[in-house]
Amino acid sequence: MASKRIIRIDAKSSKPKYKQIIDSLFQAIEKRILKKGDKVPSINEICAEFGLSRDTVMGAFNELKAKGIILSQPGKGYYIASTEIQTEEKVFVLFDELNGFKEDLYNSLVSSLKGKASIDVYFHHFNYKVFKSLISESIGNYTSYIIMPATFDNIVHLISKLPADKVYILDRYKKELKNYAVVYQDFEQDFYDALKAGSNLLKKYRKLVFVNPGGKEPAERTVGFERYCKENNIEYQVLKSLAAANPSMYEAYFIISDRDLVEVVKLAKKYKYKLGKSFGIVSFNDTTLKEVVAGGITTISSDFSEMGKTLAQMVLAKKGNQVRNPSNMIVRHSL
Repeated sequence: MASKRIIRIDAKSSKPKYKQIIDSLFQAIEKRILKKGDKVPSINEICAEFGLSRDTVMGAFNELKAKGIILSQPGKGYYIASTEIQTEEKVFVLFDELNGFKEDLYNSLVSSLKGKASIDVYFHHFNYKVFKSLISESIGNYTSYIIMPATFDNIVHLISKLPADKVYILDRYKKELKNYAVVYQDFEQDFYDALKAGSNLLKKYRKLVFVNPGGKEPAERTVGFERYCKENNIEYQVLKSLAAANPSMYEAYFIISDRDLVEVVKLAKKYKYKLGKSFGIVSFNDTTLKEVVAGGITTISSDFSEMGKTLAQMVLAKKGNQVRNPSNMIVRHSL
């Protein structure tokens, strides 16, 4: 069977070549040129006849396998497994870890894709070997890939193994991945903008203290914090650990770790500091629990529900943009 009878490639089309291969096979099935059990042109045949790279053809075949349209038989080639062309997306989601706000993100994504896609979620827990393994094992099994790289850098060689227009980077903007769709937090600017928005509340505090343990936490937040304090001539301190702190009256603490949040609330209670009056606390990443802890904890938080909705829209529209997710300060009793 000649490849050109099945495959149509328009070199002038803006549609990716791998997508043209997929569409060609769909059309051949709809016209009953190909039926269940029929052998499809081989990867080598398509490469030779159309001057395509093996990666391009393999990308098309992997997506067709993920949709259940073709299957491979070792030593024999590829065959039509089903003539029921599936339109449902099968989405691979790779998070760094699960916590309260990631759960809000995930629930929003699932709700927005309900009935339109199936989702498999995995976690790498900041372990590069796990991250690499999960991505490698996912190749060809999904129609879309949502990936949260977290602190990992120099990973473009891994991501590039996936079809570029099916990859959606989540949470952090990385220059090496600038050619991919992304929904991200601007950690520096988000912190700076929140401080600026809360200036009237912050002016009663003589000193601002930011506790940033580093590690998996974004360093950009410290840049935004220091920029605001210097521009406004505010006394400030950046600490890696709450253990190094000596909380005093008329100080406001900005806390990343929820464990540190509990400790600083306990310290304020111990010294009988009045939250929102003589002592301030601001936490990052809003959760329902923070609405009620100590009468309500002020947070600086990205809108994780909106992040999930934006991702779902990208996946369903099959269009990728670079979107900065909205963030704001949610003022409660503690400030």
